[in-house]
Amino acid sequence: MQPLTWIATNTPFVPSPSPSVNPDTVTPGVAGFIAIAVIALAVVFLLIDMIRRIRRGRYRAEIAEQLDAEEAEEAAARAAEEAAAVDGDAAGDDVTPEGPAKG
Repeated sequence: MQPLTWIATNTPFVPSPSPSVNPDTVTPGVAGFIAIAVIALAVVFLLIDMIRRIRRGRYRAEIAEQLDAEEAEEAAARAAEEAAAVDGDAAGDDVTPEGPAKG
């Protein structure tokens, strides 16, 4: 056991894997932080703009749907009035509100 102890105490400690890169030259530093911050701000502003555009498009679609529904109601009402007018003209040519026409 003593030879192993002697070898272990006399061998220099070298970390495995050995650091071959200087950590000060590898880090992005202030320029990297600023670049990432600018990208993050751009993404946030783009998301806000996209949400506004989606909301605006949804509101426009809802308004267009309401206008189409109103136009359909008006067209149906006009068609019903025209049908009633045609039926009234054909059936009541000789009838007045006071009674049958004299003639």
